[in-house]
Amino acid sequence: MTAQMKLGAFLWATGHHIAAWRHPKAHVTAGIDIDHYIQLARTAEAAKFDMIFCEDAAGLREADIGIASQTSRSIGFEPISLLSALAVQTSRIGLVSTASTSYNEPYGLARTFLSLDQLSGGRAGWNLVTSASPIEAANFGATGLKPHADRYERAREFAEVVTGLWHGKLGASGHDGQSFSVRDPLDLPRSPQGAPVMVQAGASDVGRDLAARTADVVFTAAQTFEEAKAFYDDLKGRMAAYGRGPDDIKIMPGVAPVVAETEAEAREKHEELQELIPDDVGLALLSSYLSISDLWRYPIDGPLPDLPESEGMKSRQALVIEQSRRDGLSIRQLARHFAGARGHWRIVGTPAQVADELQARFEGGAADGFNVMPSYFPGELDAFAALVVPELQRRGLFRRDYEGRTLRDHLDLKRPA
Repeated sequence: MTAQMKLGAFLWATGHHIAAWRHPKAHVTAGIDIDHYIQLARTAEAAKFDMIFCEDAAGLREADIGIASQTSRSIGFEPISLLSALAVQTSRIGLVSTASTSYNEPYGLARTFLSLDQLSGGRAGWNLVTSASPIEAANFGATGLKPHADRYERAREFAEVVTGLWHGKLGASGHDGQSFSVRDPLDLPRSPQGAPVMVQAGASDVGRDLAARTADVVFTAAQTFEEAKAFYDDLKGRMAAYGRGPDDIKIMPGVAPVVAETEAEAREKHEELQELIPDDVGLALLSSYLSISDLWRYPIDGPLPDLPESEGMKSRQALVIEQSRRDGLSIRQLARHFAGARGHWRIVGTPAQVADELQARFEGGAADGFNVMPSYFPGELDAFAALVVPELQRRGLFRRDYEGRTLRDHLDLKRPA
C-alpha cells in the first residue's frame, strides 16, 4: 500500500489567526464551551484525522494584559482535563496535549498521561515543551527564565523518568538523578498502546537531539519547501545515533489552510481575516516570539532591526528573522503576516490547490503529515474536512477509515517493547 500522510487537528478556542475571535462566524466564547470542543473533535474524527492536539502555556501569552484580551488565545481550559472529557465523546481519534517539563514533576505527569491513555483506550500523547516565557516562570516562583541549555537538560532527564515509568523500567532502586528522585512505579497497568505517544516541537540543535532520542512525533514550523526538507533530513539523520530508524518518528509541520471552492473566494476569506488585525496586537505577538520587549521603539514601516539571540524560542526567532530578510518585510508587514499563522506555513486556495501543496511536501520527503491549524473555528476546520480531506482520499494520500484503535496504530508507530 502507498504511504499515506498523517493529519493532526490543532484545536485552539476561536482559531489560530490572532484576530479569529473578531470574525463574524467565530464562536467568541469557545475557550470555555465544552460543546464547542466536542463538535470540533467529532468533526476531526469523522474526517479520520489521526489526532487532535491541544497546546498550553501556564500564563498569559502577551505581557500586556490589555493586548492579551484582544487575541484569540486569552482564555481556555487546561488541556489534559479537556481531553479527558473529549475521550468519552470520541472513540478513535488520538488525544495529544502539551505539558511543560519546567513546571511539572515526572511522576505526576507520567501518571496523568497514562490515566488519559487508559481512559481513552490507548489514544493519548504528550507534547513535551520546556516553556520559553518569562511570564510562565513568574507564575511558579522562579526568579526568571532559565537558560535554554539548562531547560533542555532538565527535559532530557524528565523524559527519561517518564518513559521509564510508562515502560515499567524503574525497579526497586527507582531513579536518583540531577533534577529528580523517584522511588515507586506507577499505580496503573501498562498502556493499551505500550506507552503514550511522545511528541515534541523544539527545533534548536539541542531540541532536535532530544527529539531524535525520545520523540515519536515532531511538530515543526517551516515556511518554504527547502526549510522543511532540511529540517526533515537533519532530524531523520540523527536517529541512528540513538539506535532508532527514520520511520520511528513522524515529522508533521504546521499548516494554516484557508480553503474555498474558488481561489478568489479563498483569498477574499483570507483578506477579511487580515483586515481584523490591530497593529498593536500584531506587534505584541511578534515581540513575544522574538523575545524582545522594545520592538515598539522602531519605525513600524521600517525593517526589523538586528536582534541578539534570545534564551526563549530560538528556532522560532530564527525563522521570523529569516523570513523578514528573505521577503524584505517591514515590521508592520511581518507582524501582520506572522499573526495569521504564528510563523507556520499558510496556504490559500481551492481544495485541489491545497492538496497539491501538501502532496508536494509529503512526496518530496519534507513531511510525514501535517498539523492542521484552521484560521477560525468551526468554519475552517469544517471546510478542510469537507473539501480537502476528500481530495486527499481521492488521490490515495489519506485514509478513508481507521485501521486500528490506538494512536500508535493510526501513526504506524511501533509498540514499545
